[in-house]
Formats: sequence, structure tokens, C-alpha cells
Amino acid sequence: MISLKINQKQYDVDVNPDMPLLWVLRDVLQMPGTKYGCGVASCGACTVHLNGDAVRSCVTKISRAANQEVVTIEGLSPNGDHPLQKAWLEADVPQCGYCQSGQIMSAAVLLREKPDPTDQDIDDAMNGNLCRCGTYLLIRKAIHLAADMQKQGAKI
Repeated sequence: MISLKINQKQYDVDVNPDMPLLWVLRDVLQMPGTKYGCGVASCGACTVHLNGDAVRSCVTKISRAANQEVVTIEGLSPNGDHPLQKAWLEADVPQCGYCQSGQIMSAAVLLREKPDPTDQDIDDAMNGNLCRCGTYLLIRKAIHLAADMQKQGAKI
């Protein structure tokens, strides 16, 4: 049995310690917001937070997440009212939407570390999060919008 704390809730799962966190989230715990993209940590679709750091859950063994703080897109804001989620909609970022949860989870770490990011900060932080629809300029715009919301008192 492996004990996990995901989105501030405790879970005990009986899985192989080498199983990727992604598959525990999606298949065992039925949290489908974290997406499978490539399986080799190259695309960022599976990004979640582990103790506040953005990690690729497709290559993070569940044993590494044991007794650690895990946050998924479902836990970022249960009501979908996180400033990044609002900004994503305001900037009309989603196209197919497949990469969006990973993009948002990476952006959340960026805004926590750099509340007023430059275009270069955003490009550097989001490098490696692939969007097949090519919405990179809209993603950058949404991150700036969320940073502005944060300056006005919205909680990131």
C-alpha cells in the first residue's frame, strides 16, 4: 500500500511502486484531468505539482510521490476559478484543449515564483510544454492576464 496526498485528500493505493504517477491518477483514482501525451516527459501534457514543483507525471514513479503533496489540475481550483483558468478562457487559449492542463500547471509554478513575468520568463518556463495547435502567443497572453489578476488580489 502506498499513501498519497493528492489535492489535499489522502489516498492509499495498492500498486507497483514503479507505476507512473500519471496512471495512478488516471486509471486507479479516476482523475482524468492530467493527460497522457508522450510517455517520455517531452510534451508536458502530464504536468502536476509535487511539493510545489512542476513534474512530468508520466515518468514520476508513484513511490516518489508517496507521502508528498501532489496537486493536479482538479486540485488547482475545484470550481475552475483559478486566475490562470479564467485568463485561459478570457484569452481564448483552448483549441483542442489536450495540452491545457499541463500548460496551466506549469504556468502556476511560474507565477508563484515570478509574479510579474516577462515574455522571456514565460517562454523559458513554458519551454517543453508542447501545443500541437500552436497557441503559444495566446498562452503567453493568458499568463500575463493571470499575473495582472494576481496583482489585483486574486490568489494564485
